[in-house]
Amino acid sequence: METIHLKINGLDVSAPAGSTILEAAHQAGIRIPTLCYLKEINEIGACRMCVVEVKGARNLVAACVHPIGEGMEVYTNTPKLIESRKKTLQLLLSNHDKKCLSCVQSGNCELQQLCREYGVDDENYYEGVMNHYEPDTSAAHMIRDNNKCILCRRCVAVCEKVQGIGVIGANNRGFDTVIGSAFEMGLGETSCVSCGQCIAVCPTGALYEKDYTNQILEAIADPDKYVVVQTAPSVRAGLGEEFGYPMGTDVEGKMAAALRRIGFDKVFDTDWAADLTIMEEATELLDRIKNGGVLPLITSCSPGWIKYCEHYFPDMTENLSSCKSPQQMFGAMLKTCFAEKEGIDPKKIVSVSVMPCTAKKFEIGRDDQAAAGVPDVDIAITTRELARLIRRCGIDFTMLPEEGFDDPMGESTGAGVIFGATGGVMEAALRTAVEVLTGEELGKLEFEDVRGTEGIKEASYQVAGMEVNVAVASGLGKARTLLERVKSGEANYHFIEIMGCPGGCVNGGGQPQVSADVRNFTDVAGIRAQALYRNDEGKKIRKSHENPAIKKLYEEYLGEPGSHKAHETLHTSYVKRKVN
Repeated sequence: METIHLKINGLDVSAPAGSTILEAAHQAGIRIPTLCYLKEINEIGACRMCVVEVKGARNLVAACVHPIGEGMEVYTNTPKLIESRKKTLQLLLSNHDKKCLSCVQSGNCELQQLCREYGVDDENYYEGVMNHYEPDTSAAHMIRDNNKCILCRRCVAVCEKVQGIGVIGANNRGFDTVIGSAFEMGLGETSCVSCGQCIAVCPTGALYEKDYTNQILEAIADPDKYVVVQTAPSVRAGLGEEFGYPMGTDVEGKMAAALRRIGFDKVFDTDWAADLTIMEEATELLDRIKNGGVLPLITSCSPGWIKYCEHYFPDMTENLSSCKSPQQMFGAMLKTCFAEKEGIDPKKIVSVSVMPCTAKKFEIGRDDQAAAGVPDVDIAITTRELARLIRRCGIDFTMLPEEGFDDPMGESTGAGVIFGATGGVMEAALRTAVEVLTGEELGKLEFEDVRGTEGIKEASYQVAGMEVNVAVASGLGKARTLLERVKSGEANYHFIEIMGCPGGCVNGGGQPQVSADVRNFTDVAGIRAQALYRNDEGKKIRKSHENPAIKKLYEEYLGEPGSHKAHETLHTSYVKRKVN
């Protein structure tokens, strides 16, 4: 590859041909500020925060889109540039709701950070007409407050280019431009799938999840309520970032300790339900293969993907596994089996889940998710909400001891914990399905072909004299590509895993937000996923069908995987939806 030589702030820099000034500067350890730029997603040079001086150029150029050239001389921090960026920030603030003290993003807002760096405060901006918008609260999972929107269009780009949905865009023109849906529909009226990827990339507090932490504290304070919490695999791989730990730190033990100190009656692990999901899903897969059922079987763990399938591929809902997601399976067993054994009225149980996923807020309200006649899960919060709850309760997270989950719904295997990474559900299912089909113990448990953060992965395995073809997709845009290949007959699979978010749940819309400075040059999903794979490697039991708590559950309550009772409790149904 050709190498280009240039100077940045007098420093000799080399970078591959085709690189932008922004990329070359980053490689040299020089940060150029951005607001609208997302690498390979939103490269539009619109916000003008990244402008730099290039010797010989008549005007300032946008570093995020301007290519480097041999012998180019670039300056990134001259007084002229500082004044230009400061003026850009002042103009943005002139039409911005500056209620930073009450903003959920305060302290983690990219606009706020740049204002601090450039000395721009609430008395240092242009005064004039300000637009005012009523917040959109129509969606189950989030609120859109355009009073804090800076029109960077990151949310628009990720919705359209990454997720392939495109239910939001720029409406009107000029000063009246606003990000919204077609015909001014509320987000809840559109075909939004609640994935929350727009929230994950928003640089301000214009997009944020609906917060239910107050309801949790109210339930805990009610002596008539029995409040139980479950935590998804990916939460332990992301929560630490909220408290200063390096990305990819597994904080499982401290998380369990924090939840006890908040006041939950029981602290359980969704990984237990992930193992239960594998028992039902692997059984369903084997049944379809042996008895001519609808193939490929497609996983049902990601509620964003499920809603996407219902809207955009309604003819393939028969391919979906009828298994509830681990979140919902856990809630179902909590309010049936656990409630019966403990002698607790299910109506008095408040079932809380901590998820990396904003779509879980939508999922808990779906039909056919009430095994005990009451909702399987009552409240779903994100990793970010849990962090806020921990702080509000005055808990010093870094000082907590390492504690385990409660039994019996806290006992899990390595297969359960890798559910949070793309390919993890597939690998967990294969560990069980292969051993059931062959009757032999696997020598190697790692299925490397389905690991990694690539958008689409494919593999074939010879199992008991039969070739089993599998595929994995993460991010709904990649899911569309894969499913169109299946529908056209170009690809033939027995089993497909799809996760709604790129890289899987570790990169879910409810995980700690990462600034564009980090996101553009870091494999966030890959780093967080490694925490789950390390957790898996450290487990004594790494196969779902060997989980003693799950074995006991079938022996004492469910009978066997795929039984009538299991179907009544652990399986669900789907609807065919229109595209709005």
